[in-house]
Amino acid sequence: MPRTTLLRRLLQQRHLTTHEAFAAQYERAAARLAELDRDPRLASLQVSPRQFDRWYGGELLTLPRPDACRVLEHMLGRPVSQLFSTAYDGDSAHDRDEESSTGQQATSAPPPREDDENPLDIVARTRQLTASNADDATLAFLDSSLEGIASRYEQDGPYVLRPQARQVRQLAHTLLDGRQPPRTRRELFRLAARASGLLGYMAVNTGDFALSEAYCTEARELSREIGDLDTDLWACGTLSFSLYYAGRYDEADACAAAAVKRAPRHPQCIRLLANGRARALGKTGDQRAVEQTIGQALRLSDLHEVPVALTSCISFEPYGRARTLANAVTSHVALRNTAQVLRDAEHIDDLVEHSTSSWSRSLVRLDVATALLQQRTPDIDHAMALGREALRLCGDTPISSVYQRSRDLHEQAGPWRDHPAVRDYGDEFRTWSSQPAALAMASSAS
Repeated sequence: MPRTTLLRRLLQQRHLTTHEAFAAQYERAAARLAELDRDPRLASLQVSPRQFDRWYGGELLTLPRPDACRVLEHMLGRPVSQLFSTAYDGDSAHDRDEESSTGQQATSAPPPREDDENPLDIVARTRQLTASNADDATLAFLDSSLEGIASRYEQDGPYVLRPQARQVRQLAHTLLDGRQPPRTRRELFRLAARASGLLGYMAVNTGDFALSEAYCTEARELSREIGDLDTDLWACGTLSFSLYYAGRYDEADACAAAAVKRAPRHPQCIRLLANGRARALGKTGDQRAVEQTIGQALRLSDLHEVPVALTSCISFEPYGRARTLANAVTSHVALRNTAQVLRDAEHIDDLVEHSTSSWSRSLVRLDVATALLQQRTPDIDHAMALGREALRLCGDTPISSVYQRSRDLHEQAGPWRDHPAVRDYGDEFRTWSSQPAALAMASSAS
């Protein structure tokens, strides 16, 4: 004989005693709850005839799945612990207490103890506390998506990959609006922070420095909320990177220096020192500080046994030694240390040329070209040939760093504007910089 639960009684009162009638009402409630909780998964929930028969007949050993419990509670306005408990003349625990107090229960039934709890209440509450709208498969999908973006970045560029990074960030934020146990919520914070960090880096490469600062600030705040120092320091490095290309060199150095001070021996400090501090200090003309900072970065590289090869520019992994030296080259260009630039560039030439990063090959060529013009006897033909190679390597995927350095090379070659090689480079630079993306960078720079 079916057990008379509160759910059964409420369905009888509302004339929802057939599967068709109940399912229609249930699906409408699921759609409303999905919109209210911003959890689109709920909108697809349905009830099979077998599920309905079990719920209506009270044939349950355990409560339904957490999402189904949420919909039932929204639809009927009662906790599931009450819905699936036996209904008496009253339809709530309060009614049963009144019935007991007036002596209407059978005298043979023992009075309830005041400290007793309904076992279903305990199970329901536990399910609520541990329920999650993000399972391990979803977390793994988000994580692999971010890894895929980072691994393809130097081939596909920011314009192709930015929409995917935005989707990852949006999904992580949508899930965070729901309910998760602490372990899952921490991982969602980490993934959301890294998605924001990648978007911040991409914004630098497209010349949108205000947007980059906003994304980096979000990445730092989210990572600090969960004590994720690795992502936090990486986000600080990206913010310093943004400030550098925005021409705010003192702020770029201060940002990186403050992050290094928090964890001086952390592997992320290699990037903070080489990409953040050394290049900014080079722009301010502090040669001694540049040399000290590069030395500190190289000692940290030895301490952490980082890769010798040129690592991806956007990677969350520690800087490889070749990328640190490439940043040293840029620092010495700003200081006009021509001999040092040429020595360091030659040292990493094989690693750079065999890397998959066309941007890195382009940037090193532009640094060397600038150094060749800075020599006591400028090598104009070689410098301009390297400049043209740099533009061709970057092709139709311009980024702000290549734009700025190729523009600076063009300006530095101004005294030799009548030289054929300089004219050829100027013509190629004007054509290359007429691309919509490069024009946007020019507008941002001005």
